[in-house]
Amino acid sequence: MGVLQELLSALSSRRVEVVDLTAPLHSGTPILQLPPPFANTIPFSLSEISRYDERGPAWYWNDIHTGEHSGTHFDAPVHWVTGRDGEDVSQVPAARLLAPAAVLDFSAESAADPDFLLEIDHVKTWEAEHGPLPEGGWLLYRTGWDARSADAEAFLNADEKGPHTPGVSVECATWLAEEAPIIGFGTETVGTDAGAAHSFDPPFPCHSFLLGAGRYGLTQLQNLATLPPTGAVLLTSPLPIVGGSGSPARVLALVEK
Repeated sequence: MGVLQELLSALSSRRVEVVDLTAPLHSGTPILQLPPPFANTIPFSLSEISRYDERGPAWYWNDIHTGEHSGTHFDAPVHWVTGRDGEDVSQVPAARLLAPAAVLDFSAESAADPDFLLEIDHVKTWEAEHGPLPEGGWLLYRTGWDARSADAEAFLNADEKGPHTPGVSVECATWLAEEAPIIGFGTETVGTDAGAAHSFDPPFPCHSFLLGAGRYGLTQLQNLATLPPTGAVLLTSPLPIVGGSGSPARVLALVEK
């Protein structure tokens, strides 16, 4: 039996579970809010074209209005100035959209401190228990933040000082970009960086270092709590938008039972 036949057999016999890591995309989906004078993306919306009526008696369809970085979405290198000469989302090789994943769980720490930052030592301690990060795979950073996704205010968690959401330190972002064998970094929050990352030096280090190194980002993931620390395979499906800096994506995990 070939590899593909084995996979089909495992899926049909339910020996492999398919876990949807994607947040539903609708008008209430939380979106990043940048302060003035910076421009912001639009909320997701649908405009009806026809619905079994005189505009089209047998079909229903809509125009969609959204930003590239809305809901669960993929960041291509060209999204950030440090990756401006890198791949746009249509240029990401299809083979890289299927890759192993490591899940690092820091939900307890994030519950205690919404400004919690992942450090190099956290990753190395995880590796000492579970083995090295997967070559050519994803590091998925679980913070429990997906539990807030139905409430945009709680999800963005902002006050007069700005948003407070967990993220990654400058040192750890640099290390992940320069030394870790991963192709990308995924989070449950609105972006790959911490809410306070605008105040870091440099600002937004995950975007700056990882995208600048040709890595990818995934944000607003859900259901990471159902994945094992190692062994899951991630299938990421952004739209191949020519010239696009990113795209809403359906993200699925294959997990052996």
